Amino acid sequence: MLNADLPWLHSPLAQALARARSHALLVQGPAGVGQLELAVKLAQSWLCEDRAEAQPACGHCASCRLFASGTHPDFQLLLPEALDASARESLGLPFEEAEAPKAGKAKPSREIKVEAVRNLLSFAQATSARGKAKVVVIFPAEALNGVAANALLKTLEEPAGLLRFVLASHDSAGLLPTIRSRCQPLPLALPERSAALAWLSAKGVADAGGLLDATGGRPQQALQWFNDGLTDAAWQALPKRVARGEVAALSDWAPARVIDALQRLCHDLVRRAHGQPGQFFAAASLPSPKRPGPLLSWEAELRRAARHAEHPLNAGLWIEALVAQARSAITAAAR
Repeated sequence: MLNADLPWLHSPLAQALARARSHALLVQGPAGVGQLELAVKLAQSWLCEDRAEAQPACGHCASCRLFASGTHPDFQLLLPEALDASARESLGLPFEEAEAPKAGKAKPSREIKVEAVRNLLSFAQATSARGKAKVVVIFPAEALNGVAANALLKTLEEPAGLLRFVLASHDSAGLLPTIRSRCQPLPLALPERSAALAWLSAKGVADAGGLLDATGGRPQQALQWFNDGLTDAAWQALPKRVARGEVAALSDWAPARVIDALQRLCHDLVRRAHGQPGQFFAAASLPSPKRPGPLLSWEAELRRAARHAEHPLNAGLWIEALVAQARSAITAAAR
């Protein structure tokens, strides 16, 4: 069964099915709220052979069964190599295990490359196997590198037959303007807090409110953090541990998540220094800075450090340096 049922997507899905006028839609919004799931649900609905007009997929017809098994001949899901397995698994779709990269071989790319787009164009030009539409979902659309995006343009502008596209993105500004201009925008906002909390609670997330706040209201991200072992108590303890220079508070985290957490902490401290409440941490968890200047300098340093978050030369030493930098900024801001 296709695992893409996020309750807050029901209304946007119905609206998209009723109002879509273009052969290409751009689902755009913040990460962690279901852009990919909405795009896949749209594709399944367009391919469904037994649904009422403007209604979601029936889930029972031959087309829906093929779709749920990941074998529908008129559907293509285009993902970067690095996200392919995890994204398909989250949707409940099958995927082929790739061989582990050999020593010296490049890691799976986070970009969608031109070779993948060329393969997609071969699919796009073929006749529909079941006589209805052919649908392509691309996620995240901003992962298309420049050459791949340009290779897609002509087909996106003049699709053959009943070919339809759904591009899903959480950084639509990163797309070529020529790509955006060929798509009908479909905004996807953060879900209502009550709906997000109910969903997280049903998934077994303890103290869901704190983790939901920590992620800026993104329920999928909150669930991922919880599944990775992060608790609300550990998150709320982070600001004061970092202020004391405790490297152990972050030593088990991936470099990209370290940068993300420190940027959220810095953001909340800057707000607090200006007399505003924090966004990601509870008030009791935050130090009380008096001057924003050192924090703004720290914010600029974190932006520079983010450029190396994927491949730090020595992750342990890099995290130690970041924590020392954070402690220094927080101490200076308190004076």
